[in-house]
Amino acid sequence: MKKAVIELAGVSLTLGEGASSVRVLDDVSLVLAAGEAAGIVGPSGSGKSTLLMVMAGLEGIDSGTVTVAGTRLTGLGEDAIAAFRGRTIGIVFQSFHLIPNMTALENVAVPLELAGRPDAFAAAEAELAAVGLSQRLTHYPGELSGGEQQRVAIARALAPAPAILIADEPTGNLDQATGRQIADLLFSKARERRTTLVLVTHDPVLAGRCERQIAMRSGRILTDLASAVPA
Repeated sequence: MKKAVIELAGVSLTLGEGASSVRVLDDVSLVLAAGEAAGIVGPSGSGKSTLLMVMAGLEGIDSGTVTVAGTRLTGLGEDAIAAFRGRTIGIVFQSFHLIPNMTALENVAVPLELAGRPDAFAAAEAELAAVGLSQRLTHYPGELSGGEQQRVAIARALAPAPAILIADEPTGNLDQATGRQIADLLFSKARERRTTLVLVTHDPVLAGRCERQIAMRSGRILTDLASAVPA
């Protein structure tokens, strides 16, 4: 039996106050195993992206517990969570979130430099080569296509060798063909490195490539199903 790497128990979160308050997560409990790929689906406002942010320690909760890679995030200070996240969790966003005045190489080197890696640039170059961008090291985000920017973002997320890779609509800003290439890259790298992959998507085909599909609505998990479809 695989070891649990993400454990949420009774997690609830309300945003806003008074009449405008919204219960974004409502008593969510979930366990994901090491090396597992899970796709989270649901309509807009169902809480799926917020659930990812809670897993990454980027959003606090009102009640419940969040344990990631054996560390209980609930109650930890912001600095401790940030340090833990830098070591343990890679994040890929829909809108890439690259630093515009840094080259592809510099963008990927940033988390490695923050971690004190003396080989930050050599490791960043290797990661970019691994996602097929060895000819784009000195290019700035504005000089790259959307697919290339997302490849840089994936290289940056994977560079610190995280145990968990979180992706929020990673193909949402890409055309169908490019999105398929990015999905192939995400799954192949996660499998190759035995990294737990958790992705939010509106695309049922993409979710179907995961070992588990978790459907959410109104802040709750409706279904949690295993898939027989290989990535």
